[in-house]
Amino acid sequence: MICVSTRGSAPPVSFSEAVMAGLAPDGGLYVPDRIARQPGAWWSALRGRPFQDVAVAIANALIGDEIPSVALDAIVCDALNFPIPLVALNERLRMVELFHGPTFAFKDVGARMLARLMSHMQGGGVEPLTVLVATSGDTGSAVAQAFFGLPHTRVVVLYPEGQVTAVQEAQFTTLGGNVTAVAVNGTFDDCQRLAKAAFADADLSARVRLTSANSISLGRLLPQMFYYAYASLQVPEGSPLIVSVPSGNFGNLAAGVMAWRMGAPIERFVAATNVNDTVPRYLRTGVVEPRPSVSTLANAMDVGNPSNLERLQWLFAGNCDAMRGMIEPSVHADNEVKAAIRELHNTFGYVADPHTAIGYLGAVHSSFFRLPPSVFLCLGTAHPAKFREVVEPVIGRALDLPQALADALARPRLVRRIDPALVHLVKLL
Repeated sequence: MICVSTRGSAPPVSFSEAVMAGLAPDGGLYVPDRIARQPGAWWSALRGRPFQDVAVAIANALIGDEIPSVALDAIVCDALNFPIPLVALNERLRMVELFHGPTFAFKDVGARMLARLMSHMQGGGVEPLTVLVATSGDTGSAVAQAFFGLPHTRVVVLYPEGQVTAVQEAQFTTLGGNVTAVAVNGTFDDCQRLAKAAFADADLSARVRLTSANSISLGRLLPQMFYYAYASLQVPEGSPLIVSVPSGNFGNLAAGVMAWRMGAPIERFVAATNVNDTVPRYLRTGVVEPRPSVSTLANAMDVGNPSNLERLQWLFAGNCDAMRGMIEPSVHADNEVKAAIRELHNTFGYVADPHTAIGYLGAVHSSFFRLPPSVFLCLGTAHPAKFREVVEPVIGRALDLPQALADALARPRLVRRIDPALVHLVKLL
């Protein structure tokens, strides 16, 4: 795989080089220069296969020219050793539960693959590597857990103080060891800006080997194609498939578009957001107008300047009309989110976290929803117990807390605190 920058001013690199670099030197995001479309027979042969088999096939088709198949198969199967069930709410609506990994969020898929890819690419080298990640909630825990204890690797997690749930914070602030949690006095946008500024700082790069584990990293984004491919193959052939994607930084949706480009049988996407609606406004107006992020019940989606809009624009060759033809926006406020959580519980007996509820809203409010025989997949992105402060009052009962989350809450927090200025972050790196 040859990778290029979305901004077009950086030299092409291999997939391995793109993974280890994180951000391109021109400030752009790495993307595959081409995504080979697989024939229908190739996809048909994967129908009915387990998730890991589909993931191995996609991985080999994309990066098998760089990583030997035996090693790549082992990486995939070790990283993705948990199920991805599809739960039918009715004949047309299914939840794709992506939260059965070790940190109970969809980001385990990309983070665990990225950690193992980086370990393989380091090849036993001892040059220290610092993985810098900004999080609005679940990314921090997934990355911290995936890289925890990895030799010659340090993880630095930036998060907006007071704007993540207690469970989320406990998952990445209580590990210690090679994981440093940094509470930033600001928003997620401040955290993301600090991370990008660190990558662009020549003096810092000269003394610290930095890489990213945010969705700006192609190595974390590419594995998310696996579950789009797998889930789309669980739908009967001939049924137009719409995938509703809870969207914040838009890496998840970018991965879905890449899977579609590869030939996954997906008809359309719904980009379901909270009131942080930069991308929906772009799809309506054709103008990119970032705004300061607003805190909502779906905190992982509180992103005012989504990095991966740049990838989406590249994937559609800068043609907003083409993007509109494939992606329908759907914006929902907190009161709608609570109503959706209640509706899912009372109507279907299904308990959803706020992000998954937004995915559900995106599906049922879609203009396609009234056009049978379409089938809708809603991506379930986090275990509801991670957001029990929101969910329990709405459904009127307590949620069982998985033991791993209870254990994390019981451990002491280990946190460094800084103001949102690069000079303060540099001192910690």
